[in-house]
Amino acid sequence: MDFKLFTDLIKEGNLEVAPPKPIKITDLTPRDGQQCKLATRVRTDDLLPLCEKMDKAGFYAVEVWGGATFDVCLRYLKEDPWERLKRIKEVMPNTKLQMLFRGQNIVGYKPKSDKVVKKFVEKSIEHGITVFRVFDSLNDNRNIEVAVKAIKEFGGEVHAEISYTKSPVHTLEKWMSYVDELIDLEPHWICFKDATGILMPEEVYNIIRGIKKKVGDKIPVVLHNHDMSGTAIMNHMMAILAGVDMVDTVLSPLAFGSSHPATESVVAALQGTPYDTGLDLKILDELAEITREIKKKYKKYETEYAGVNAKVLIHKIPGGMISNMVAQLMEANALDKMDEALEEVPNVERDLGYPPLLTPSSQIVGVQAVLNVISGERYKIITKEVRDYVEGKYGRPPGPLSKELVEKILGPGKEPDFSIRAGDLADKEEWDKAYNEVKLILNREPTDEEVLLMVLFPLQAKEFLIAREKGELTTLPPDVVEPKEMKADSIENVAPVEFEITYHGDKFKVKIEGVSPDQDPSKPRKFYINVNGKLEEVQLTPLAVTLVGKSGFAVSQAAAGQSSARPRPEKPGDVAPPMPGKVSKILVNVGDKVTKGQVVAMVEAMKMENEIHSPIDGVVKEIYAKVGDNITPDETLIRIEPQ
Repeated sequence: MDFKLFTDLIKEGNLEVAPPKPIKITDLTPRDGQQCKLATRVRTDDLLPLCEKMDKAGFYAVEVWGGATFDVCLRYLKEDPWERLKRIKEVMPNTKLQMLFRGQNIVGYKPKSDKVVKKFVEKSIEHGITVFRVFDSLNDNRNIEVAVKAIKEFGGEVHAEISYTKSPVHTLEKWMSYVDELIDLEPHWICFKDATGILMPEEVYNIIRGIKKKVGDKIPVVLHNHDMSGTAIMNHMMAILAGVDMVDTVLSPLAFGSSHPATESVVAALQGTPYDTGLDLKILDELAEITREIKKKYKKYETEYAGVNAKVLIHKIPGGMISNMVAQLMEANALDKMDEALEEVPNVERDLGYPPLLTPSSQIVGVQAVLNVISGERYKIITKEVRDYVEGKYGRPPGPLSKELVEKILGPGKEPDFSIRAGDLADKEEWDKAYNEVKLILNREPTDEEVLLMVLFPLQAKEFLIAREKGELTTLPPDVVEPKEMKADSIENVAPVEFEITYHGDKFKVKIEGVSPDQDPSKPRKFYINVNGKLEEVQLTPLAVTLVGKSGFAVSQAAAGQSSARPRPEKPGDVAPPMPGKVSKILVNVGDKVTKGQVVAMVEAMKMENEIHSPIDGVVKEIYAKVGDNITPDETLIRIEPQ
């Protein structure tokens, strides 16, 4: 590099400080703040009072959309994310609304066609988005080119991001080469982003100072820094000394840890200095009070992984990713393998060329690590996403891939070809396919917004649109029944709602937080189960009922009309998923001949599609599930009989 680093400048006593200037603030509370701390479960009705008040605070921008918003709105809240944005814009007419945009992946987990990217940008701006934080999880900037051009074409503001990680291939020179690529795209801002919280102060100074020396005053720079290791607010100060123009913050009730430094803390620290943000602490305090009430209402979704945890400096795994791994291992009855899974993540990360661990690469790495541990053999089961990744369908990885893994997927002597842009490998017909499916569901011409939902989240969008057409959606929170607590065994015919269980030597504290109302007995019922401080939503289909009392259990027959359970996988040809998930595709029919290793179904788990293979050569005898069904490793999905 053509400039000295922080350590050398300190030794010389010549630390360079950029000319002071007021620091701008983007507040992320309505999106990233609640995503980090409350699993993105805050409903639109509860966000609106906060957003309305934030409109008067004077932030540069407020992040309200993107990231997990679409997924959670459809999957859990049964809300239309487009309607959410429209309603927020109505109460925030004076503030730039910001969204997180995953480049060619948009807000989903797979690269989409250029047509879909452009249409999404157009509709987002129509509904009120001004600022687009655009990134690619591999830092393959070919994957943001189309989005950047579309945002500028439709009148939006481009904040092009570089995603940080630590690895042997990620040097200061590497970061500066990414900056050069972004400069060529002519964004309005450049954002340096640490989504994990492992960036250290000295490196922040070197990187931000390096960026500023390249861009001068032509392109302003923003730092986005999660706080999992507890160093983010120090990083903010180092970035300010190095010349950063803006930092991201979250209101204090949802700040720090897996989230970001508190807005009030940063504003107070800079108040009365040449870096003064100009924001009013009294107004921020009022915003914090509203946020505190939201946090109380959604406390069920707080987890033990949301606070500062310096172990992240070792395993580099974001809190949300750890939560997903815990959930999958627990459902697979393999929580005792958690330490093994955490140790396996860096190995998979290395095999895949050191991708930064943020969506979708974090899911790709995390799911594969869990499968490697559960199956007892590395890459015995390989997800479709890992295969696609090695085939170049996600883009160019930062470093070289494992030769053994590449040959296992592509064949002996084969090498991956990353010369083709991911968008050019996406399904060119995905828009037309989604359009036709939505039109069939609605029996009318669909809107572009409805088609986009189907393109991005087919299973969740289909369920949402069907329920909406039937009038089964409500604008109010679900009527969750909270159990009444009483002393154990104090009354006949009751079951415990809070208890401890010991399983394979491990102790778990379990509390039933709530249950959905009575409904059709042939359909599963939602229970909200708190396990060791982490809330899980499970679907329970009663097969038999019992009266519980001091005298013991009395079991009755299953509810009338309830279908029998799927058989356990006991025969050589029984096909079962490696982890719990939702059936996304059935690729065979009864009577089809199949060969050993043939992909016969796809099951979505941890937001990734997992290939399910035939264990033998044979003929499909029975199919026990359909697309959209939830299934576990203890259930047979398809039965194949030998020929």
